[in-house]
Amino acid sequence: MAYDRTAMLKLLRPAMTRILTPLGRALVGRGIGPNAVTAVGTLGTVVSALLFFPLGHLTWGALAITVFVLFDLLDGVVARLGGKGGSTWGAFLDSTLDRVADAAIFAGLILYFISAGDTLMAAVTLVCLVAGAVVSYAKARAEGLGLTADVGLAERPERLVVALVAACFAGLGVPYVLPVGMWLLAVASLITVGQRVVAVYQQTREQ
Repeated sequence: MAYDRTAMLKLLRPAMTRILTPLGRALVGRGIGPNAVTAVGTLGTVVSALLFFPLGHLTWGALAITVFVLFDLLDGVVARLGGKGGSTWGAFLDSTLDRVADAAIFAGLILYFISAGDTLMAAVTLVCLVAGAVVSYAKARAEGLGLTADVGLAERPERLVVALVAACFAGLGVPYVLPVGMWLLAVASLITVGQRVVAVYQQTREQ
């Protein structure tokens, strides 16, 4: 899975795996496989983002989404413990539903800015959504061509951390943190797209 390759989750994964292993073992014991865990995590993220964020409940939304984002680690734990569904299909499903979850998070923030009458920030957040999708697509397309595109400032974990932390603190009343976070993400995501395009171009030139 893509998130396993990032430095951030390489550091966090051992500790989180130890915490999630008892829950994973319980799920496997009840016949629940990793694909079901992935689907529940995505559904929870989508519902939380589109319910809490547009209504202005940024902190609650960020906390709820964080819980469901942990399902990205839990499905791997379940697969390793012998849950049904740990397969190529499972990896495809996980990556596809990750895009759905990401889109819901930024769509919820866009709706929040629109409801607040902040058209500029809604547009900036839309850039985050689109650029983030292109970042993921560029990597997948490169790998489909037998190339690599692992470079970049803002991979999925970094984008999620910035967005959720900014939303959480904004909900607690910290001024400017959410706009600053969205501007940083927009710029970093666009830079990442450029970095991946350049990386693939350089590889094709060497062939």
